[in-house]
Amino acid sequence: MKQQFDLLYINGEWRKGNSKQTFENVNPYNGETLFTIQGASEEDVDEAYQAAARAQKEWAEQPPQVKRGLIEKAVQIMEEEKELYIEWLIKEAGSTYRKAVGELTTAINFMKETASYPNRMKGEVFLSHVPGKVNKVYQEPLGVVGVISPWNFPLHLTMRSVAAALATGNSVVIKPSKDTTVTAGSLVAAVFEEAGAPKGLINLVSGKSSEIGDAFVKHPIPRMISFTGSTGVGKHIAALAAGELKSTALELGGNNVLIVMEDSNIDAAVESAVYGKFYHQGQVCIALNRILVQSSVAEEFTSKFVEKVKELRYGDPADESTQVGPIINEQQVDSIKEQLQRAIDAGANVLTGGNWDGNVLEPTVVNKVDNQSPLAAEEIFGPIAPIITFETEDDAVAMANAHPYGLSGAVHSAVGRGEQIARQIETGMIHVNDQSINDEPQAPFGGVKQSGLGRFNGKWALEEFTETKWIGVQNERTDYDSFLK
Repeated sequence: MKQQFDLLYINGEWRKGNSKQTFENVNPYNGETLFTIQGASEEDVDEAYQAAARAQKEWAEQPPQVKRGLIEKAVQIMEEEKELYIEWLIKEAGSTYRKAVGELTTAINFMKETASYPNRMKGEVFLSHVPGKVNKVYQEPLGVVGVISPWNFPLHLTMRSVAAALATGNSVVIKPSKDTTVTAGSLVAAVFEEAGAPKGLINLVSGKSSEIGDAFVKHPIPRMISFTGSTGVGKHIAALAAGELKSTALELGGNNVLIVMEDSNIDAAVESAVYGKFYHQGQVCIALNRILVQSSVAEEFTSKFVEKVKELRYGDPADESTQVGPIINEQQVDSIKEQLQRAIDAGANVLTGGNWDGNVLEPTVVNKVDNQSPLAAEEIFGPIAPIITFETEDDAVAMANAHPYGLSGAVHSAVGRGEQIARQIETGMIHVNDQSINDEPQAPFGGVKQSGLGRFNGKWALEEFTETKWIGVQNERTDYDSFLK
């Protein structure tokens, strides 16, 4: 596979961007500069969208087996080149080896699901109120899709949109996070190029959001913008897209809770909490942000949880034994430090952790935190676990719903009661006797309130990346005499 990591990919060609600005791709663990990119300009964005529009017309007419074949060939290449993907997920995104392997596996599984989409795009025929007329409904591609992808799960969350868009007959232009231009951009474009994608079907414009971000969204060609990232940026994108009447699929921030009831299996709840909070250093939109524990079992839960957290191995993500690696960049590090300090100033107590080594934060647990603490009211996106106690089930539900987010969550309790509580939580996804980090190719993924719009995966992605067209077919001459006479 071509490794053109410092270049854009437009209309089937790898080339430098036309921006006067450059930016560095940096290893978040050791600070090494991997390479420097000359970014894309607004002219590059326009050229990419023009190429995508030309390619999409012919791609939409291809039979299902051709679209399916492109996805299947890309999967085959990724499986053969798996060490390349793992290497870059570690050194560019700060993924631990375990997380890198897991992300690659997840991306491939989701691509295999999208390979079924071309044969699942179906129409409908139904009778009309008008004599001699038949109504037909078609499911058709949107056209060109703009994909703005994040740095935390760069490969999977880019492929989730790109593969779904291509499988349903659309073309794509990707704008990856500047922190992960390889795993969210170059490797995605390269694998489809090698798989045989026509020129222009998939394009990559890496650049600074301050220069091309608004132009990428407002450009008149894309019919849809798929974005994964923060709520603040998502609102801005939604406003720009609304001005152009574009559709959006937005997966935004979360403030996900784990509710531990007094009738739960405490050991199981502790294990769920450790995984759901510290997987990928907590840099997961569906990671646990708050752990709500009923006061009658708070002491037992907290003691066992702290002991488990102390056992976590943190440091070099390339070491296969590491469980918690680095934060993505210094800006994120400073933000998390500031959140923790504000919580401590407000009375929070650090039970373990709180120490830094470069961009690596020791897994940290705090208590004496209320539901309005900076660690509870704001998305942390780092390896800090606040434990908050509650008295009654109603208290837990009220606390869970108190903030303007609703992405994922979990409840530990007796199954029937746990499901009853889960139904009361204002969220797009929630899991009983499990943790919040769950994503399955066939299950609807998305949030409510300020956690996003739309749903990814399975039949829900088919709806997001297509549009419905009604064609009425009149087989007999219609009598318009009542109007014409």
